[in-house]
Amino acid sequence: MTQANKPLALVIGATGGVGGALAERLLADGWRVRALNRDPAKARQSQAVAGRPAYDWVKGDAMVETEVVAAAEGAQIVVHGVNPPGYKNWAGLQLPMLASTIAAANASGARILFPGTVYNYGPDAFPTLTEASPQTPISRKGAIRVRMEQALRDSGARVLIVRAGDFFGPRQSGSSWLSQGLVKPGRPVTAVAYPGPLEIPHAWAYLPDVAETFVQLLATELGRFEVFHMQGQQATGHELVAALETAAGRRLAVRRLPWFALTAAAPFNETLREMQEMRYLWTRPVLMDNARLVAKLGAEPRTPLAQALKTALVGQGSLPAETRRAA
Repeated sequence: MTQANKPLALVIGATGGVGGALAERLLADGWRVRALNRDPAKARQSQAVAGRPAYDWVKGDAMVETEVVAAAEGAQIVVHGVNPPGYKNWAGLQLPMLASTIAAANASGARILFPGTVYNYGPDAFPTLTEASPQTPISRKGAIRVRMEQALRDSGARVLIVRAGDFFGPRQSGSSWLSQGLVKPGRPVTAVAYPGPLEIPHAWAYLPDVAETFVQLLATELGRFEVFHMQGQQATGHELVAALETAAGRRLAVRRLPWFALTAAAPFNETLREMQEMRYLWTRPVLMDNARLVAKLGAEPRTPLAQALKTALVGQGSLPAETRRAA
């Protein structure tokens, strides 16, 4: 197949965690990847320095509808992988950026790929979340996520949503609990600060697995508006720490995340303030039911937890040099 005959994907947020994982997986699957960025030259250079694949970078701002619509011309899918880092200004950015994506999809006839989260749900839906579980969030971010998915449902565009637990992966992210809460990036891992009781199970989602799930679903027959849940890597705190120790090749000190200190610092740090709001997700089991996904694909793509964590730790600079070379 010539380059011109390959299907085209517009990826919004290709430098981030979810968008980056999807862009790389789509490229490997034979798609042409057009990546929107406010500074294409800088993004292209960063990709080259990191040894990541080259995309067709185009200049554009996710907040400017006309620029996103222009970038989506000829695309079969639009990946909405953009997310304000560190949970900053969700109220002001999330819905306007999504409106640009919806306009672009409606103009081009593309299907929107949208990564969903557990934020949509409140404690009334716990412990096991299905696609039909009630969405009564108790957080501001959760209410925004519900409004975003409703906007997608009402848009008339073709939509594929894959909801999953807490994302983690090879790319350091300002919104990842692994790198922003549990393990400090940029230094060898020696300790874990766990946000909740260690005996409670929690759902995690390795980003390459999320990307693989999207790609496999795209190869199936889909309706206009489809939602699937990934089970992901479900683990208690004890199991997560054990997998981190396997990944790091050493014993790790374990302590509870100092919520009291975060509360004191929250008025001066937006990221800490927004992390506090999600504390309820760590106080009881939060698990994803993937029965609908398994019925569709036969099996869910899933990387063993220790292997996935090792790749993530390498990506965020939390393993010593000799371990990085062996990964």
